[in-house]
Amino acid sequence: MASAADPIPASNLPPFPHHSLTVATIDLSALAHNLVQIRRRLSPSCDILAVVKADAYGHGAVGISQALVRSGINRLGVATIDEGLALREAGVRVSVLVMGAVLPNQLPDLMAHQLTPVIHDPSIAARFAELAQSRPEPYPVHVKVDTGMGRLGLRPEEVLPMLQSPSFKGPLRAEGLMTHLADADNQNPEFTMAQLTRFRSVVGQLAAAGLSLPLLHVANSAAIFRHPSAHFSLVRPGIMLYGYSPIPVIESPPDLRPVLSLTTQVVQVRALAPGESVSYNRAFVATRSSRIAVLPIGYADGYNRSLSNRGHVLIHGCEARIVGRVCMDMTMVDVTDIPSVMPGDEAVLIGRQGSRQISAADLAAWLETIPYEILCAIGPRAPRVYR
Repeated sequence: MASAADPIPASNLPPFPHHSLTVATIDLSALAHNLVQIRRRLSPSCDILAVVKADAYGHGAVGISQALVRSGINRLGVATIDEGLALREAGVRVSVLVMGAVLPNQLPDLMAHQLTPVIHDPSIAARFAELAQSRPEPYPVHVKVDTGMGRLGLRPEEVLPMLQSPSFKGPLRAEGLMTHLADADNQNPEFTMAQLTRFRSVVGQLAAAGLSLPLLHVANSAAIFRHPSAHFSLVRPGIMLYGYSPIPVIESPPDLRPVLSLTTQVVQVRALAPGESVSYNRAFVATRSSRIAVLPIGYADGYNRSLSNRGHVLIHGCEARIVGRVCMDMTMVDVTDIPSVMPGDEAVLIGRQGSRQISAADLAAWLETIPYEILCAIGPRAPRVYR
C-alpha cells in the first residue's frame, strides 16, 4: 500500500477520451500532498473519512476514490445512494457512508450494496431494522444529531431513546455518531463551541447509559484546522482534499495544492473592427481593432454565464479578458495584446500557465461565490484525466 507521502499511482483509472478539446486534469500528486497536510494535524487515533460527494467536488468520484483507497483511506463519504452505487460498480469496496437523506423505499438498495446509512429520524431506523432482521449480523449505521445546523438530524434528546429502542437490540448496530458544524469557518468560535458542547452532552448521556459508539465524527475541513477539539475519532475532509482552504481569511493558511486544472484550446481567432460586437445582446462592442479568440467551453460545461465580460483566461502565459456573453458551448476572449495566438493554442481556465495562475478561488471571487460551487459545476463534457 502506498504511503501518504508517495505519489498516487494512476493505473486502472478512466482512459482519456481524445476527442474533447476541453479537459479537466486531476493531479494525483497534489491530492496525496493535501492528504499529508490533513494527517499531520490529527492524532494517531483519529481516522479520516474522505468526502467524495458531488462527484468528488467535480474531480471524478471514481478516480479520486480509487486513488484515496490506494493511499490508505478506508472510509468514504457520499451524499446519495446513487453516488455510493457508482463507487461499488467501479469496484470500490471500502466503507461508504451515505450522509444525505435516505427514505424507506431506498433502504433495500442501500443494504444490497453494503452502503452505510446515516439515520436522521427514528422512523427510518425502525423501518431499516425490519429489513435487517433476517441478517446474521447487525447492520452498521451512523446516527446524526442536529446540534445547530438546522438540517437533517435527531434532536439531542431523541438520540438515547432511539438507541435504546428494539431497532438497536439486534437488527441494527450504531457504529458512529455525527453532527454537522454550521459555522466552523467563522473567526468567532462561539457557535461552534456551543455545538461541540451539545454533541459532548449526547456522548455523555450515551456513556452514562452504558452505550459506546466506536466512531464519533464532527470536524469538516474548517474544523480540522481551526478546532482540534472537534477531531474526536474521525474527521471528514472535503474541500481541503482538493486543494482549497475552507477558511476565507486565515493567518497561516494550510499548505494545500489545487488538484484540478481546466484547459481548452483556441478554435478560431477573429478580427473585430471598432463598433463590431461579440456574442448575444452585443454585450461587448469593440472600441479598437481587436482580435478575439473563440474557446469551445460554455455554461453547459459549468463555465458560468455570469463570467461574461468578467474575469480572464491564460493564453501564452498572459491574461486574455473574457468579452461578450458566455454561451452554452463557447466563450470569447480578447487576445489583441497577445501576439501570435492561433487555433490549437492552450487556454487555461483553472490552473497554471507560465508564471501565472487562475484558481477556483479566483473564479469564485469574480462570481461572488465559493470555490466549492466552481468545482462542482464543471460538467461531464470535460473528461477527467488523472496524472
